Amino acid sequence: MRTKITELLNIRYPVFQGAMAWIADGKLAAAVSNAGGLGIIAGGAAPVEVIRDEVRTAKSLTDKPFALNIMLLSPTADDIAQLVIDEGVPVVTTGAGSPAKYMKQWKEAGVKVIPVIASVAYAKRMERVGADAVIAEGMESGGHIGETTTMALLPQVVDAVNIPVIAAGGIADGRGLAAARIMGAEGVQCGTVFLSAEECSIAPKYKDLIYKASDISTVVTGKASGHPVRSLKTPLSRKLMEMEGHIETRTLEEIEAMTAGSLRKAVQDGNFEEGTFMSGQIAGMVNHPSTCYDIIKTMVQDADALLRGAPALSGDEGVD
Repeated sequence: MRTKITELLNIRYPVFQGAMAWIADGKLAAAVSNAGGLGIIAGGAAPVEVIRDEVRTAKSLTDKPFALNIMLLSPTADDIAQLVIDEGVPVVTTGAGSPAKYMKQWKEAGVKVIPVIASVAYAKRMERVGADAVIAEGMESGGHIGETTTMALLPQVVDAVNIPVIAAGGIADGRGLAAARIMGAEGVQCGTVFLSAEECSIAPKYKDLIYKASDISTVVTGKASGHPVRSLKTPLSRKLMEMEGHIETRTLEEIEAMTAGSLRKAVQDGNFEEGTFMSGQIAGMVNHPSTCYDIIKTMVQDADALLRGAPALSGDEGVD
């Protein structure tokens, strides 16, 4: 399955693994890249030394292209931007800000830059500053989200820009990949489905919650503070929803204190009471352990079969 994005990045399949903070490390990224996709290391707010170690881990495990995601609001963003060049990271994805200030130095180093966007206006802006592609992420995604669904956002972004668009949010199998391709995407980015991979080093409790999830197992918190986050329903998320129903300054401070470190508690400790278990709405489709290779292989094979059969959907005799 060759597309503009596989040609641009020199990868076999148009499947990105999402940059999940505390989860997407060098080991997972390397496994995805070895399987033919684009593995992505999540920089998050980690110190530069930690990120450098993860990059070097990935380089030791794969000779295929991989990416580093930079959260541009991080206080160490400048240092991480330089690390990309120093370590020869071939691809950067960005979030929480504009990468414009780093574009010249990255371009000179041959780095491909692919921002995550949640609106048409921002996609156009990223094209103007020199992005090689954009990831259009719908609100079905886990973690920090926008307000528009993938189904509505994707075709509008595809129509608005001339660079490749990758679809993200609500995609876990070949049907999602095929649908994204039909709507004009050159590839997809998936997060939640990779939580089931044996190469994904999260707490067993986290995996178990994903396997047992249904279509209504996620909730969005943080709307009151302007930073909505999608995660699984837990005692913490239910408490946050209750508190956000009557927001006051003091309540916002209490929420901030409650959520501090909650993702780490979920990922590393499996703390059901105090953890934030980020997940997309497709969690109900992820119900058994797998590997990065099997996830990507099955997704691509199923999508290919669907796309080859797509003309038959309208009938062999056409439309009268």
